[in-house]
Amino acid sequence: MNQRIKRVFIILILIISQVALDQITKEIVREKLEYHEDISIYKDNLILTKVENQGAFLSLGANLPPQTRTILLSILPALVVFGAIGFLFTQKNMTRVMTIGLSCVIAGGIGNLIDRILYGSVTDFMFINLGGIFRTGIFNIADMSIMTGIFLTMIPMVLTKKQDQETV
Repeated sequence: MNQRIKRVFIILILIISQVALDQITKEIVREKLEYHEDISIYKDNLILTKVENQGAFLSLGANLPPQTRTILLSILPALVVFGAIGFLFTQKNMTRVMTIGLSCVIAGGIGNLIDRILYGSVTDFMFINLGGIFRTGIFNIADMSIMTGIFLTMIPMVLTKKQDQETV
């Protein structure tokens, strides 16, 4: 198998597996949990609770008019995802970390777009509360993919910037 086909295959496996995991977990939550039902997984630190988020991250934009919300939270993200896919498959000199990171961002975007298209909102269900140290909003697997991807794509940028500063 040549390198290009191998790369495309690995990228597709990364994206498809993350989207599948996201959609499977959301379907389980939709079927098994009542809205705002709390299920403690690990003490009060990891809690499952089902909410439907019509907005973006932390419900930003949930109160926008429906047409504006559709444009900002469905059409624009779909264009970004398609652009990112095009970029991912046409760039030949991306590092593995950048490739994996961008694949994660794309997968998370696709997972949440599927929800918006099928249900008009995104199903969120996980909440982490580490007392006064750390507390999240309610999120899902797609959100985790996006955050992981952003983190991974930033690593090479930070390392490159640090190396550039050292060579000045």
